[in-house]
Parts: sequence; structure tokens; C-alpha cells
Amino acid sequence: MSETVTLFLCGDVMTGRGIDQAMPHPSSPELYESYVQDARDYIALAERSGGAIERPLGFADIWGDALDELARFDPEVRLINLETSITRNAEPWPGKGIHYRMSPDNAECLKVAGINACCLANNHVLDWQREGLLETLDVLDRLSIPHAGAGGNARRAREPVSLGLPAGGRVRIWSVGLSDSGIPENWQAGDETPGVFMLPSTSHEDTNPLIREITRQRRPGDLAVVSIHWGSNWGYDIPDGHRNLARQLIDAGADVIHGHSSHHPRGMELYRDRPIFYGCGDFINDYEGIGGHGTYRPELGLMIFCRMSRQTGRLEGLWLTPLRRKHLSLYRASDEERRWMRHTLNRERHPDMPAFQLAGENRLELSPGTIPGNR
Repeated sequence: MSETVTLFLCGDVMTGRGIDQAMPHPSSPELYESYVQDARDYIALAERSGGAIERPLGFADIWGDALDELARFDPEVRLINLETSITRNAEPWPGKGIHYRMSPDNAECLKVAGINACCLANNHVLDWQREGLLETLDVLDRLSIPHAGAGGNARRAREPVSLGLPAGGRVRIWSVGLSDSGIPENWQAGDETPGVFMLPSTSHEDTNPLIREITRQRRPGDLAVVSIHWGSNWGYDIPDGHRNLARQLIDAGADVIHGHSSHHPRGMELYRDRPIFYGCGDFINDYEGIGGHGTYRPELGLMIFCRMSRQTGRLEGLWLTPLRRKHLSLYRASDEERRWMRHTLNRERHPDMPAFQLAGENRLELSPGTIPGNR
């Protein structure tokens, strides 16, 4: 029996709009944004920035070089924040400025990457109304892709994903969103209303339902992951409420905190030998050619691999693969981009966390000897 479990984590996978239009079976392209009314315009922006894109893109093409990394390490858990609705519904959520939609016929792209857990508690999964959410759930179920964080009622939205491991044991994954990520208040799932698992704030009163769920459902031998959609799109500051919540969840039994919402990677922390990722950054999006926020290098994404002890839940190994988005695909980062990512992550990490080092094959890693639980 293997003594460890390897997890692949990434941030927002936004396969709607331009990404959907570039794949073989696009949705109807109309949008209801202030400046863009046709989703194909996002392809045109990307081509203006980086040159012509041959279409249609295959389902594997949008993952690009990430597929080689996944094949190399073959993680038992492949977890994404799926930040789009998978639906043919034509009615957008009223009053919302951005709406992400992927055709159900393009959803096979998730299977190509072997994704086996989708977090849905985010601010785009109901972009096309509750009907769009229910269709999203149906599509994922048909593809046999487990999901958490949204459901046909509050009970279903709070249920974690439970992944059995080949060597025995299981990984439990909770998905929850905070209102400060832009999730509308009326997206909260009700007793008989479809929606997401949302916490209005990081106050003790509001976070107690999640803490109780972890305490109640976690069993000895489980590896517990809490995936949280929280905070703003830009900036490196970590609110005290986020840091306190992450530590409280680990005290309650969580082993990995998988944070997302920021469009770029944010700082990381080790607490009780468990990793906290405050912002994994966008992984797949259609933002090529959109200016602004250049100091954050928003064209760069990050694959995060954690090797966790099955017996103790402690981190045994952590390595990262920086990638660059171009032509609506993912490519290995250059040496300069990798050095920039290392510098930025080391600058923003918690002071008690070891520094990342450059490693072979375009990766950054924590040396096992630097991880407190391995010393």
C-alpha cells in the first residue's frame, strides 16, 4: 500500500466564452457584457496579441503542456475550480456583467485531462440561471466527474466529493465560496432551491456550518481538502479573516486548503505541516490580448502538486510547474518566467514557509528536507 497520495491542484478553469468558441462544438456566441457582445471577439483579441489560432482546438489542445505534467506524475486527485456553467440555456443571470457558458458537447475536455473533482462554489456557475446550474450538474454526472459546492438544494451543495484511492482510503473534498469573491447573495442554495454552498463572511457564526461538516464527516484515514473561492481578483494581500479561517479549518481536520479567485498566484503557508494556498491563480482563461495588471504577469499559470502522507495528513512534498497561456493553450514557461514566479512566490509566502528552489524539468520545488514534518 502506498504511504502517500499525490494531488494536482490549480485555480480557475474558465472554459466558457472564447475557449468554448474555439473548441469543436461552441455555444451560441451572444454575450451581455458592457463592451463585448460576441464571445468570438475573445478569440480575435488573442489572435491580435499572439497570432493566428488554428481552429477548432481539440479537447486536449486547451490543456497543452499540462497534459505531459499530469502524465509524468499521474496524481490520484486532479482538482479544479470549474468557473463556468455547462449549459445551452440562453437566459443570463439578470444584472450580472459577465456570463461564462460552455457547450455540453465541449465538456469532454474535462475528461481528456482526467479531472476527477470539480469545485463549483464560485461566482460564475449560475451565470445562466438555476436552469444552467442544474444542466451543469447533469453534464458532470453523465461524464462521471464528481463535484462539490453546488447542488439542487443546500444539503446537496454541502456534500463533499469522496474519492476512493487505489491503495485504500479516501480523499474528501469540500467546496465553498465566500461572498467577498463576488458570489451574489441570492445564489446561496436553499432547502429546496438550487445554488452554491456560500459563507457570508469569515465570522465564527458564518463559518461554523463548514467546520461542523468537516468534523462530522471526516473519518480516521481520510485526507480532507477544503476548496475555497474567496477574495479579490488582483493583489497579494491576504485578509486576516482568510488566514484565520484557513487555520481554523486545519484545526478542525482539513489537510489542504485550496484557495482560488485571484487571477494570479498568491502567497502560500504551511500550518501544522499542512499547505494553505491562498490563491492558485487562473489556469485556463480567454484573457489573452486584454491589457492591464501587467505587473502580476497574468499570462502565467501554475500547476501545483502536493504529496501528502496517508497516515498523518502531513505534507511530504510540494512542487510547482509554471505555464504560460498563449493561443488559448498552455505552454511551459521560459527560464525567465520561471525565475520570476519563484521570486514572486518566495516574496509572498508566509515567513515560516521554506523557499522554493529551481528544479529540473521547468519546475519549482520545496526540498523534502526543508518541510518541517520531514526533518
